[in-house]
Amino acid sequence: MGKIEEIINQIKRLKKEKNAIILGHNYMDYSIQLVSDFTGDSYDLALKAMKTNTDIIVFAGVYFMAEQASALNPDKKVLSPDPNAGCSLSDSLDVKTLKQYKEMYPHAPIVLYINTSIYVKALADYIVTSSTAVKVVQKLNANTILFGPDANLANYIQQKVPHKRIIKVPPNGRCVVHANYTRQLVELARRKYPNAILISHPESPLEVLEASDFVGSTNQMIQYAKQSPYNEFIVATEIGMINALQINVPNKRFYPLVTTEACACARCPYMNMITLEKVKKSLEEEIYEVKVPQEIAQKAKEAFERTVKLLES
Repeated sequence: MGKIEEIINQIKRLKKEKNAIILGHNYMDYSIQLVSDFTGDSYDLALKAMKTNTDIIVFAGVYFMAEQASALNPDKKVLSPDPNAGCSLSDSLDVKTLKQYKEMYPHAPIVLYINTSIYVKALADYIVTSSTAVKVVQKLNANTILFGPDANLANYIQQKVPHKRIIKVPPNGRCVVHANYTRQLVELARRKYPNAILISHPESPLEVLEASDFVGSTNQMIQYAKQSPYNEFIVATEIGMINALQINVPNKRFYPLVTTEACACARCPYMNMITLEKVKKSLEEEIYEVKVPQEIAQKAKEAFERTVKLLES
């Protein structure tokens, strides 16, 4: 038995002993996705956790994801395998900056992308994912909207809802991975894989989105690939997504827009901090627990619930 297989078996045993589940983000390494009870995007995983009766949740993803899982599941012990695994988007917007924008635009609703810290989320009117952002903005009874922290996603929303004014908070918040994607990389990939179509995450720059055959969240990519008549796909998002696609759609082929051999930007340095060994240690020693103050958790939860209600209206 190899080392990885041995660790996987140990994790499975620990989950049973401790009545625990592992939530694995779509960007996680293949081995981590294999031990995860649920895989998906961060919001989807937090909601799934609410429907379980486990005592412990290990969130295999970056820290803001564990924060929101804790806020939505206050009765469960939520663990982060590495609390230093941050996020360039989450780190780009703090409470002070958002309050300053709110003072400048007091009547504009605050719509925040889920990739923010729980303390910033507590100031939001609505919290969206890449799959719900356009729908929420379209439904709002407001002409000016504060949106943060992803400037690329804000540009995408502005293109889809041109009659409204989207104020980017901050003006230059970007994911370290998607920010490096260009039209030239798309052209190179299309030449390399002439039978493949391009599917892109809306955190990518507009020049990449405009050249794409499909734009959607990580979960939407999986669904699209399952239903699509095409068999080959170039994937413009964090390279770990190839693992999720191969697991969920094993009969088709997926190629990253950028490989790790070509560019370090293909792999999120923060997602890369979460390893199978750290997941095991976190579960074994029940470290590192993520706790959110009740008042902050309640405000963030209200913003989530307000968003769900708006989408259902």
